[in-house]
Formats: sequence, C-alpha cells, structure tokens
Amino acid sequence: MIGFLSGLILDRTEDGLLLDVGGVGYELTCSSNTLGDLVNETEARLWVHTAVREDAITLFGFSTALEKRLFLSLLKVNGVGPKMASRIVGGATLDQITHMIESGDVKGLSGLPKVGKKTAEQLVLTLRGKLVIEPDASLPTKSKAAMPARFSGVRGEVLSALVNLGFRLQDAERVVGDLPEEVDVQNGVRQGLQALSGGF
Repeated sequence: MIGFLSGLILDRTEDGLLLDVGGVGYELTCSSNTLGDLVNETEARLWVHTAVREDAITLFGFSTALEKRLFLSLLKVNGVGPKMASRIVGGATLDQITHMIESGDVKGLSGLPKVGKKTAEQLVLTLRGKLVIEPDASLPTKSKAAMPARFSGVRGEVLSALVNLGFRLQDAERVVGDLPEEVDVQNGVRQGLQALSGGF
C-alpha cells in the first residue's frame, strides 16, 4: 500500500501529474485543488490512494491528508467512484463541500462537477453528521481529538503522516514526542518511520 509519494514533477496534465520518485515515474490523478497547490512547484509530496479495478490500477494524489480523508469519505457514497470523488473534492473548497453536505444543500452539491440531484441527495443521506472537518485540519477527526495539544504544527503533520501510513496512533504519538524541536516535516516523517520500523 502506497501512503504517500515524494519526488520531482516531470510532467503535468489536465487532471494529474507524472512524479519521478527515485527514478521511477508515477502517474497520479489529482484534483484541481491539488494541482493548483502545486502550480509553481517543481517537487511534490502527495498523499496517495490506490484504486484497483480488474482492468486498471490508478493512483490518486492529494496535497493534504485532509483532502484525502474527504475523498475516502466520498467513496462510501453509493454511485461515487474514485474519478467522481476526485472531481468533487476539486469542485470547491473542502470547507464549502463539508458545509453543503452538513446543511443538506442539494442544490449547491448539484453544482459540483459530475454531481446530479440524485447523487447530491445520496451525499447528504450518507455523509451528513459524519463529516467533522475543521479549516486547515490535517488529521482525521478521531485522531485529532485523541491527540495531545502539544502535537500541532510540524509535529501534527508528522503524526498525521505516520497514522495515514498505517501505524497505530499510540505508537506514532510516542515517536513524535521524541522528535527534536527543530525538526521539519520531511525529516520528522523519515525519523518516525525509522523508529517505528526498528530502523532500516
């Protein structure tokens, strides 16, 4: 399972990127929000979801863990596949999408790419009351609520990365608490992975 990819942007398309990761090129489908975040960048670190079908394996990339979390929530809705979910998360800000779902704004949701009235109603029916997404949050709500207040900023992002890579919250918190004060996100994730994997 690929949790995230970090590398050089080799090419851009209307709906994705070609990312060079250690000499291997990964094609990623991205929302317009993610592409906009990276418009002036030559490198990228993207959270990744792997969609597997009988005839294709597609990687979806996200500039924030929060966008990936909303994307995964949308996949729970009947009739919403990965490509539609990617279009939806790129059709408005994450706060706007969350507000429309929580307020039952079927008309507003129907204005998102590829979303008709029936799908909009299904979004509200399935997800209302289950999305608690705060502005600039980088963690799933459950993990954020359980996370000690000292884990914010860079440490919060590192913790989010480790949890999204599949490590237990309790173990990730222990490791993040031992990181140097001046650590940046990239080195924090690397050191965390080494500690949680017993070194490699």
